[in-house]
Amino acid sequence: MENQNNVTEFVFIGLWGNKKMELLFVFLFLLCYLTVLLGNFIISLTITCSHLMQQPMYYFLCHLSLMDVSYTSTVVPRLIRDLAAARKNISYNNCMTQLFTAHLLAGVEIFILVSMAFDRYVAIVKPLHYMVIMNRQRCNMLIVLAWVVSFWHSIALLLTVLKLPFCGPNQIDHYVCDVKPLLKLVCKDIHVVSILVIANSGMVAVAIFLVLVASYIIILYNLRRHSSAGQKKALSTCSSHITVVVLFFVPCIYIYVLPAGSENKDKEISVFYTVIAPMLNPLIYTLRNMEMKITMRKVWSKVTHSDLN
Repeated sequence: MENQNNVTEFVFIGLWGNKKMELLFVFLFLLCYLTVLLGNFIISLTITCSHLMQQPMYYFLCHLSLMDVSYTSTVVPRLIRDLAAARKNISYNNCMTQLFTAHLLAGVEIFILVSMAFDRYVAIVKPLHYMVIMNRQRCNMLIVLAWVVSFWHSIALLLTVLKLPFCGPNQIDHYVCDVKPLLKLVCKDIHVVSILVIANSGMVAVAIFLVLVASYIIILYNLRRHSSAGQKKALSTCSSHITVVVLFFVPCIYIYVLPAGSENKDKEISVFYTVIAPMLNPLIYTLRNMEMKITMRKVWSKVTHSDLN
């Protein structure tokens, strides 16, 4: 059978069918989005305007904040618009663009989390070699590597979807263009493609998550050799990292390891890593981090004094 594509646009079913509930959630998601923007802006400004930018951990945290804002901005503004709209439509080309961009930015965020775990591993397990291993050149290389690997992951996913025939219907049971809800609309057998998607996204997410869990177990084990003050500071930092990793990875694994045809709560669960995790990250990284809180006060005090003068 020759591949054909009769679909020029898709229509989102959205999170809920209840219009009154959707209008209520317009304000909730708008508030969440503004919180993401404000929280991550404060973190980025605090780091870039202080000595923290010289430390690898905060260098990666600054990039993570940028990714949180970028990733959420590919999803939430359209979600807010669609919740208020009578018809939730998106063109085929815009849908493919959103699919590629969301996976690219999410991929970069995942590899930044890996880089942050590597940074903590070196700091605690090999403290004498920390400054040599985690120099600025290597940090830059890790960020570039994150973009390159994520690009190839996203382009492979995009090319897979572009080859699929969409003959109708065109209603996506989701609020965002993602590979799994799109596969349900394909007018051919998707068994092989579904396995490829699970391998490309699901199994990769599981493998990275297990590596991160193993690294933090090793880190916590090696904390025995540190002083009580050092243990307290390291535990505070690592607990923040672990919380963010769990918030991001657990929903991703749930969604991408299951086949496309299965009935599950994909669109509800995906809210955790598209909205909730980016909103909570600034709080998680500041509330338990005394150095960050002290620097934040200094930076904002400096900004306030400069404005008054």
